[in-house]
Amino acid sequence: MSDRDDVTLVPPVDVMRPRAVSEVPVENGLPGGVQYSVKLDGFRCVAFGGGGGGPGGAVFLQSRSGRNMALEFPDIAAAVAGLPAGLVLDGEVCAWVNGAFSFVQLMRPHAARVADGVAVSYVAFDVLALPGQDVRELPLAQRWQLLGAALEGVNPQVQAVMATTDRDRALLWYETLVASGVEGLVCKALASRYRPRDSKAWVKVRHSDTHDAAVIGYTGSAERPRALVLVLAGDDDTPVVSSPLAPDVRVQARELLAGGAGVSDGGGEGRIVAIGIGEVAYRRVGAGVMAEVQQFVGRHATTVVRRLRFEGR
Repeated sequence: MSDRDDVTLVPPVDVMRPRAVSEVPVENGLPGGVQYSVKLDGFRCVAFGGGGGGPGGAVFLQSRSGRNMALEFPDIAAAVAGLPAGLVLDGEVCAWVNGAFSFVQLMRPHAARVADGVAVSYVAFDVLALPGQDVRELPLAQRWQLLGAALEGVNPQVQAVMATTDRDRALLWYETLVASGVEGLVCKALASRYRPRDSKAWVKVRHSDTHDAAVIGYTGSAERPRALVLVLAGDDDTPVVSSPLAPDVRVQARELLAGGAGVSDGGGEGRIVAIGIGEVAYRRVGAGVMAEVQQFVGRHATTVVRRLRFEGR
């Protein structure tokens, strides 16, 4: 069988998305039982092994929106290129520094991460295809076993997520790994097939109803910022425009953007299409500004900024 015959999936592929719930389900709370895995703070990524996903055999690291992130993460691309052609994994690109996962480090250029000793890895939590076989219709319990076998002896930059079927152990992780940047738990039905439209098969429990976003720009002026342009943790780098800033957050933004807090200019202006508004011009800022946000779903999804912080490099 040739490498071409081994490839059964090519990008883009739809991905599963966990539904938010308030409590960790009991061990028999989902069909077939529950797999509990840690929820990490990174970029969602479908990795196509052996360069089997891109044009002409190029490595493809598919973001949730379908974009190829290989140029942003060349070390991960090199590791994935060493995997067998036809192997397709679902997971997250994560950065590790000072004993914790750091979403803001993913926004920095590759060279800057290397210079500062930031480790980047690909953490796989599912397998969608093996060489010559699409396995999405197999139950998760079987896919998890296949994932473990597929990752034996591979580049250590590609690893499996921490997961268990023991609820007590999962709750211990939930309670003790917050300082390491673990956001919560993803709980999956062991009998579930990989069907992106199945909204009940995967659920997530977070420590907070707010989550992190990287600020990449703002509308208005530095003295009077109106809204922020954000990249949400757990997504790819497709930006969104926040709702208009509340007065207290506007003060925080002004202090960061115009108050000499060390926030660097991000290199001019950009443009983005905001749902319900149209095309919006914004001013870019350098990496390091993070926002705690809440998302609300209605006729148009809205992202509300609750608080800002500056993490520097």
